[in-house]
Amino acid sequence: MVLPLGVNPLPPVAHEIDVYEELEIPRDRPLLLFMSRLDPKKGIDLLIPALETLQQEGLNFHLVMCGANPQDRAYEQSVYQQVQESELRSHVTLTGYVAGDRKAALLQAADLFVLPSYYENFGISVAEAMLAGSPVVISDQVHIWDTIQQTESGWICECTVDSLTQQLRDALKLPDERTQRGLNAQRCAKDHYSWDAIAERASNIYQDILAQS
Repeated sequence: MVLPLGVNPLPPVAHEIDVYEELEIPRDRPLLLFMSRLDPKKGIDLLIPALETLQQEGLNFHLVMCGANPQDRAYEQSVYQQVQESELRSHVTLTGYVAGDRKAALLQAADLFVLPSYYENFGISVAEAMLAGSPVVISDQVHIWDTIQQTESGWICECTVDSLTQQLRDALKLPDERTQRGLNAQRCAKDHYSWDAIAERASNIYQDILAQS
């Protein structure tokens, strides 16, 4: 059996940082959070056109995109340029790499966490968002997608613009469902990805091994 990586609960200070004020985000818009390395495999080429379509449909949102790519600055800059040349630019905030209390505050504030990766071995940022109580929209190439689907902790898309657009559309149009799935996500993360849960599973594995020896 392979045990998953664990995630820690948010520090109390996360609740004291007002990311809406610091980033000058209108408070009447649901906050979508992308928090990962800016890399082609993360599905940014799916996310931007999907959100452009939803903006044209009149849906309200603001995307905070957190991440950098020191190993490929050219791609990082291409993402910035794509956003700046898009009609989305007034609905997107690019922060660069974030960590510590500011990262925790963004996870706490997010109404929806988005990661439409083409491949993701685990997706630690997804589990962190879930533990913070955020429902997620992820692709079916993120390793933990089936657990999220079974626990109704978010929305699962294929790696296509149309599929991602539909799942984001559903999530943005259903605020009560977002709230419920956020609660489900937090419960799921505590049960499966908290260090306490992982420690208990590890202990059970060792006890089974000892009982069989």
